[in-house]
Amino acid sequence: MRQWLAAALLAASVVPVQAACVMTDSAVPAAHLEALARGINLAGWMDRPDAPAPNFETLKTLRAAGITHVRLPVPAERVMRRFASEATIEQQLAMVDRAVMQLVALGFSVSIDLHPSSKFSALHRSDPEAAMQAMQQAWRSLATVIDNFTPDLVFAELLNEPDIDPVRWQREAEQLAQFVRGLLPRTTLIVGPTNWQRADSLPSFKPLPDRNVVYAIHFYDPMAFTHQGHWDPADPRAAIHGLPFPVRPDDPKVQSLRAQLGANGQHESLHEIDVALAQGASGDLIAVQLEPAVEWQQRYRVPLIINEFGVFKEAAPVDSRARWLRGVVAAAQAHCWGWTHWEFDQGFGLTDRSGRVDPAVLDALLQR
Repeated sequence: MRQWLAAALLAASVVPVQAACVMTDSAVPAAHLEALARGINLAGWMDRPDAPAPNFETLKTLRAAGITHVRLPVPAERVMRRFASEATIEQQLAMVDRAVMQLVALGFSVSIDLHPSSKFSALHRSDPEAAMQAMQQAWRSLATVIDNFTPDLVFAELLNEPDIDPVRWQREAEQLAQFVRGLLPRTTLIVGPTNWQRADSLPSFKPLPDRNVVYAIHFYDPMAFTHQGHWDPADPRAAIHGLPFPVRPDDPKVQSLRAQLGANGQHESLHEIDVALAQGASGDLIAVQLEPAVEWQQRYRVPLIINEFGVFKEAAPVDSRARWLRGVVAAAQAHCWGWTHWEFDQGFGLTDRSGRVDPAVLDALLQR
């Protein structure tokens, strides 16, 4: 009954996406690619039992505007026996189950993202066997939630930003995918490469034997722009404010900011801007930085999604932020990739200080 209700609710509100976006050499159902076409991350909601729920009226507004997908980061350590008690795990699974039911009732598809913090990442680097056991146990638990919904509605992202050697991750991703496939025979899996899932990490990653897989990259270039005004004052990007996009050497604002940073002796911050200038020196920065992903997809003919991209909004010029978001979405759609904005209502969020959707951001995302 629950599966039927969720499927009916989604079917009633899906906004069609061009069928040309389906990759013919993939076994991912077309409906799943359509569902993943336009999304947002709901960061923070699953982090603790008392975390505030998102504004559901705002989510309704986004669904009506054409957002189809919610990526739901689930703290990995809260569903792993290595780090959590049985009571904590049961509580977390109940939270996830309730959240997914609420989201599919609003008409969204959901990808459950196993999202570790430094604790699991340290274990992953130091003890491969224990880390694999922890990941398998987490997915055995999360599969009980996913199994409550039809495969058209809920997808499984194996691990966010694996922080290990790429050769080792290739082996582990194949092993973990095979394990999860045994639990969820029809669920579309999502997986990405190492090194923050950058596009230029894809050449060292090969598609898995499993053909019902979407491959995910993250995009935040240039970091001097997307992470300016960084929340950690020790980060060199914290001193950067008002950097425009595109970052051009002849832009008076860029020249003034470089001069100011140099005069203040903030050479690491100055270096971050120079990296951004170098990234864009050969043309359209977004297109240039995504080129490795374009070539990788042309070689392997499997579906891609940019399921994290965004701009920390405290210090970025409003018009530049919208311009960058519009450019990333345009690039994704030009290559028939889905996209998922990072994130909903926090530092990178698409809501304003009042909690309402920022119309400039939504217009940029939806190319209006």
